[in-house]
Amino acid sequence: MAPPLQDTGVGVGEKRMNGGEICSRRRYFTWEEVALRTGRIKPYLQERWLVIDRKVYDITQFHQRHPGGSRVISHYAGQDATDAFTAFHLHKDQVSKYLNSLLIGELAPDQPSSEPGKNQLLINDFRELRSTVEKMGLLKPNGLFFFLMFLHVIVLDVAAWLTIWYFGSSWLPFFTGVALFTVAQTQMSWFQHDLGHLSVLKTSKWNRVVHKIFMSLLKGMPAQWWNYLHFQHHAKPNCFRKDPDLNMHPILFALGKNLAAELGMQKKKFMPYNYQHKYFFIMAPTLLVPFFQLSIFYSSIKRKEWLDLALIVSYNIRVCLIYIPLMGFKHFMAYYWLSRLLESCWFTWVSQMNHIPMNIDYDKNMDWVSMQLQATCNVEQSPFNDWFTGHLNFQIEHHLFPTMPRHNYWRVAPLVKSLCAKYGIEYQTKTLLEAFADILHSLKDSGEVWLDAYLHR
Repeated sequence: MAPPLQDTGVGVGEKRMNGGEICSRRRYFTWEEVALRTGRIKPYLQERWLVIDRKVYDITQFHQRHPGGSRVISHYAGQDATDAFTAFHLHKDQVSKYLNSLLIGELAPDQPSSEPGKNQLLINDFRELRSTVEKMGLLKPNGLFFFLMFLHVIVLDVAAWLTIWYFGSSWLPFFTGVALFTVAQTQMSWFQHDLGHLSVLKTSKWNRVVHKIFMSLLKGMPAQWWNYLHFQHHAKPNCFRKDPDLNMHPILFALGKNLAAELGMQKKKFMPYNYQHKYFFIMAPTLLVPFFQLSIFYSSIKRKEWLDLALIVSYNIRVCLIYIPLMGFKHFMAYYWLSRLLESCWFTWVSQMNHIPMNIDYDKNMDWVSMQLQATCNVEQSPFNDWFTGHLNFQIEHHLFPTMPRHNYWRVAPLVKSLCAKYGIEYQTKTLLEAFADILHSLKDSGEVWLDAYLHR
């Protein structure tokens, strides 16, 4: 249900509207009208609109066909998506053909460029920073860097197999092989993460092609499944019901003080949340392994992505064929699942150290910079931290510029710090151990908030 047209008599080109008639009049909208088109507010439940560079787009039908997934674009329905659109699309000219077909008008001249309540000066300064980043060439990948990253993954993977092949599967070579295989798989996780963000190769197309092949053949997981979840996380980090990384709330954990208090007041107790800082060590990484394994097959079959499914199966066949003849089925099962568990522990602590201790709440429709900074923090730079975390110790820069190659984070960090200082936005940097400890501290704090609300409110 569209609002009445604000007829200005100014033509902007013909567009076929509902009913088949041709409309050549410019359509003006207000932020209030856009905000109603979220797909959740009556009587506009079927309508989803968003704004990019003051132009209003109707994604009601398109969101189901969106290459990045229906949810990631729908999370911005009713909102200004300008900075998110710029952040995610490496070559914006390639998606213009989609945008043109979705254009229904623009904001009225008396409307601000961003929603009322947002800091337009901060938004403008960040966009200038983005322009500076592009001019500095910080979005261009260094081929040698990523070649060496990939090479060291392959060397570790081969070293794991050679250890078992040469020394057998007694205790020492067994655990040495597990360690090497775990490191190889974890470092491959960071490498595929780079590919998923289009930051390894020069074109979006080749990043996607190589990502699909490497993710499936070297990790045993479908690229599309990863991107579908991970892009939502970047679009709305730490926003409950929009960030899939928060799906463990409330079934396993009570995350964030506000959400924990809400859970307590509703008298919900799926787990003893006041002890969650104690069972996080075991439950989070342990449950991640079967969750990933079940999700990848379920997702591939449900979406009928048969090529991904075939590549995943081929990965498992390959690993079985090269290891089982050397160590037998039982030893291989112990070898493989132990390494997966250790990899899950590594991934869980690194991926959560930047987010769980930060603000977790419902989507407040904040500007891009404020939203990312309230949901992320950094870990001090060092050669080890860079390698160990896949440069996710620069989580702030990564979230502000998700397509930026990781070897350039340190170069843009001073510019981001200056922007934050200008507007009084906290730019948090911790040691690696402090970041790990803060996961437990924040879980303990939110668990206590839940318990207080559960018992006394």
